Amino acid sequence: MRILFISVALLFVLVQNSPAAGKTVTCEIYSGGTVAFKGKCQYLPEAGGSFSLSNFKEKPLFEGVEIVSVTIVEKGVAEVRGLTSNGNNSRWGEATRSPTDKACWVGADFKICAR
Repeated sequence: MRILFISVALLFVLVQNSPAAGKTVTCEIYSGGTVAFKGKCQYLPEAGGSFSLSNFKEKPLFEGVEIVSVTIVEKGVAEVRGLTSNGNNSRWGEATRSPTDKACWVGADFKICAR
């Protein structure tokens, strides 16, 4: 019984500290120079510094976009995509890490910040 309790406790700690568990952050998503979303969202870290952002509520982040993914392709450069409510994985384009705010990634007509 004691081994079972220790195993369950260890599994709980691993799940809570797993990168896949996600965490609450403040998100700012700008599109075309205007605020598309600003508020608390779920940050899901991925391998190599990549991450995804989603809304906690069962609704899109904004205008039919459920998830925004920032995939690091090289140091300081990422590929950004948005997964829509109808399942389209739309390519937003390349973004570079902001030199003035390391929490932000800036593309040609969008900006993603997660703090």
